[in-house]
Amino acid sequence: MEFDKVIRERTATRKFQNKIVEKEKLEKILEAGRIAPTAKNIQPQVIYVLQSKEAIEKIEEASPCIYQSKTVLLICSNKEIAYHTEEDSTYEMDACIVATHMMLAATNLGVDNVWIKRFDKDIVRKNFNIPEKLEPICLMPLGYRTSDCPENPNHHIRKSLEDMIIYQ
Repeated sequence: MEFDKVIRERTATRKFQNKIVEKEKLEKILEAGRIAPTAKNIQPQVIYVLQSKEAIEKIEEASPCIYQSKTVLLICSNKEIAYHTEEDSTYEMDACIVATHMMLAATNLGVDNVWIKRFDKDIVRKNFNIPEKLEPICLMPLGYRTSDCPENPNHHIRKSLEDMIIYQ
């Protein structure tokens, strides 16, 4: 798919078919996350691939926003190794860049997705034995939209460049 089409057509899917993403496609999506840029190329991301019935049930305890997906990525970042100064750290930014690369790769492969921040981190930590050094950043349900999946009514509403760009 042309890149311009990928970035314009990618949208949040909120109703998935009962189907796990194929291994070949999933590996390409994960590879896009592996090669994503991170501060100083430290690569603090850790990605949990949740596909088993048990894992899906556990992640559904933590978030109402799984939308029947049978493949969910839990994107975490290692706070201890991420680039940081005394005042700031890039652990969250790095994970978000990784997630964006994977979303766009998924769209390019015909795999629908949605970026989720609404989840209970304490439940996620407990259910998946996530160590303290890892910070859960976002969830990414993946799969194939159902034929009756509601369209995102705001998807095509965008500010003009004049409303968001300031040249100096």
